[in-house]
Amino acid sequence: MSATDDPGAALRLVHEVRRLTVELDRFGAAFASRNGLHATDLCALIALLDADRAGIAATPGWLGGQLDLGSAATTALLDRLERAGHIGRTPDPGDRRRVLLRVQEQAKYLGWSFFGPLIGRMIASIGEFDEAELAAVTRFLGAMNEAVGSAAGGADGSR
Repeated sequence: MSATDDPGAALRLVHEVRRLTVELDRFGAAFASRNGLHATDLCALIALLDADRAGIAATPGWLGGQLDLGSAATTALLDRLERAGHIGRTPDPGDRRRVLLRVQEQAKYLGWSFFGPLIGRMIASIGEFDEAELAAVTRFLGAMNEAVGSAAGGADGSR
């Protein structure tokens, strides 16, 4: 039996995902407000941290693409983050024409001090699931990300 055999159950699950998204957005907005950041600033910092973990060389063009920003808006964003001490721009040692972006240690500390307790609670909750359940949840969340990404591309024509 698939989840779509019971439309009510599938819709309840969609509502739970939406509720989690809203709560995470509210939590992130509180962090941004407390630290004088725009919502886009927070998204940029998260994208740069994710890029670092994935070994992706983050450039202004790459970041603009991740956030669907033009070059002028990306430059303004990076100037704001650099002035606040959250990011650094360094020449790419492999191609001196490119600039690489890095989240500064103080910004990582600031983020961890706010989000760390939440992450700890989330990890503790994850510990309540067995390996098979976690595999299913991971597959489910990947499918939801794909669905949202494909719908977002259709909504604005950019993907």
